[in-house]
Amino acid sequence: MLEKLEALEKRYDELGRLIGDPVILANPEQYKQHARAFSELSEIVEVYRDHRKTLKELDDAREMVRSGAGGDETLLEMAKEELASLEGKKVGQEKRLRVLLVPKDPNDDKSVIVEVRAGTGGEEAALFAAEIFRMYTRYAATRGWSVDVMSESWSDTGGLKEVIAAIEGKGAWSRLKYESGVHRVQRVPATEGAGRVHTSAVTVAVLPEAEEVDVKIDDKDIRIDRFCSSGPGGQSVNTTYSAIRVTHAPSGLVVSCQDEKSQHKNLAKAMRVLRSRLLDLAHQEQDRERAATRKGMVGSGDRSEKIRTYNFPQGRVTDHRIKVTIHRLPDFLDGAMDEMLDATNEWFQAQQLEEEIKV
Repeated sequence: MLEKLEALEKRYDELGRLIGDPVILANPEQYKQHARAFSELSEIVEVYRDHRKTLKELDDAREMVRSGAGGDETLLEMAKEELASLEGKKVGQEKRLRVLLVPKDPNDDKSVIVEVRAGTGGEEAALFAAEIFRMYTRYAATRGWSVDVMSESWSDTGGLKEVIAAIEGKGAWSRLKYESGVHRVQRVPATEGAGRVHTSAVTVAVLPEAEEVDVKIDDKDIRIDRFCSSGPGGQSVNTTYSAIRVTHAPSGLVVSCQDEKSQHKNLAKAMRVLRSRLLDLAHQEQDRERAATRKGMVGSGDRSEKIRTYNFPQGRVTDHRIKVTIHRLPDFLDGAMDEMLDATNEWFQAQQLEEEIKV
């Protein structure tokens, strides 16, 4: 880690000289490029320099304590207090440096497409899928994000067989990107007369929303089918061909949307989902190519893996990847997710940093 920090500091100083060079100043594009790089490195270099200063102060404080402060008891006590304070400061700086060394995800500021589907467990799984989706909408509200439902399919009992929605807001991907996977619920279903605990599952997929500049889709590669939309239990929503199904031939991806009464709006939503899924496929391919350097990152690409259990009898939610349990299940399902999301992000950042250092 030290070698990397020294190299970054050297690059920072070099960039500082470049942005003051008259030749660079005369070239707006080059100046903008160097200035941006200089700005991106400024925080980590500042923390690193403060950390280096803290280490020197620590050495001085330790020497003062070792020497007994020349027999001055008051000075010795002050040195001991300063030593304890500096130790805490050192730990905090090292933790911050580890986080700053993790390469920034270029998608972090993007909105996301969230897909929630009922898995094993029949109607109980559909009911829990509705609760999971509500959890994300409540969390989005706490962050000031908006939720745009693009497609949904309800069960006869009021559960969700499937829902696809855009959660729009700066930083949505940075907070929700590790939510993809199998979410397991353990509870007594309302239909269970014997009071036995059942286990059901819901799958969640979170994709960074792709813009047109991220993914180019050739018109000749897609087929658009139009059909009448329908509601719960097969009830007709309208008799016009407003529902849309888009098939992308090269990838085999199929996206359907019938939430809007307007054919054009449904097509626009379907294309948003398709672009995001294609971007996700591209990222998965990159992940496979970087598999050697990402070895040990649990759950980085396999959505079939169980990531979390919601245990109602014990009132707890457990993330199996990071081995963290929170005993406030009702609050969590009501959108109070930050404690778990913070812990998850920190864990994955630590894994990424470990891989970066190895490389």
